[in-house]
Amino acid sequence: MKNVMFFVIVSLLFPFTGHTQFKVGIRAGLSTSNLQKETIEESSLKIAIKEAKYGFHFGFFSRVTFSEKVYLQPEVLFNSNRVDFDIDDSGNGLVNKVLNEKYQYLDIPLMAGYKIGALRLEVGPVGHAYLKNKSELFAIKEYSQNFKDFTLGYQAGIGLDIFNLLVDVRYEGNFNDFGEHMNVGEKQIDFSQSPSRWLMTIGYCF
Repeated sequence: MKNVMFFVIVSLLFPFTGHTQFKVGIRAGLSTSNLQKETIEESSLKIAIKEAKYGFHFGFFSRVTFSEKVYLQPEVLFNSNRVDFDIDDSGNGLVNKVLNEKYQYLDIPLMAGYKIGALRLEVGPVGHAYLKNKSELFAIKEYSQNFKDFTLGYQAGIGLDIFNLLVDVRYEGNFNDFGEHMNVGEKQIDFSQSPSRWLMTIGYCF
């Protein structure tokens, strides 16, 4: 798995090193997750999404320009975010408790872009490689986790180039339901909504 991830990262960052319009840069920013309040009940347990906190991301990108207007921009970004849950588990002595989980992923977007002057329109797939997480939900009896190593989604947005400075606002959707990694006993706890978020990013192109 590590060898595969290394190959993917190198391939994304350096896809066409001989191309005359090849550039690299760094990116960093904040994200806001769009998760609606939702409650799942299982026996004496009630678990509800309370609030998705701001996340952050940073990493590298490359841009291969095929014409004055069209380009391809692969990226590799470390992403961290957190979600708070309201927990009622009378059988385990947890009443009106707020517990959180923190998630860390390696995000790999592959954006196709179209330039209109300094303005850019972008769209493309994004892969999420699971790294690790830290959870307070293990206070729930028989709670366990089963994260997928890799999930897929998509991003679309607009950007602005100001000399070497890049400013982007993107929307991200995913093809998996939120909470698919959560299990209590033999029961999988997955909410009915897919995770989505807005990403605000500033980058610098060398």
